[in-house]
Amino acid sequence: MTTEKQTVKINVANGYEPATINLKAGVPAKLVFNRSNESMCLAEVKSADLKFDKQLPMNTDVTVEITPQTAGEYNFTCGMGMFHGKVVVK
Repeated sequence: MTTEKQTVKINVANGYEPATINLKAGVPAKLVFNRSNESMCLAEVKSADLKFDKQLPMNTDVTVEITPQTAGEYNFTCGMGMFHGKVVVK
């Protein structure tokens, strides 16, 4: 049994930084979003690929827990689809 975990902090200011997140398949991951931009467009982050939809209050860590099983690229966007990021699973 592995105790390996992956945690990535994502700053939400002028889009997503980092915009590309590299993860290992089969290892639990935490994506920690923190929004510092008052734009309502960035107040939500969602991914149909990874099955999450979260509200992002200002200056608050919001954690999305996923365990990607299959290698590939999975997209996420802001609530209006203007800002994009992706999770690359290897």
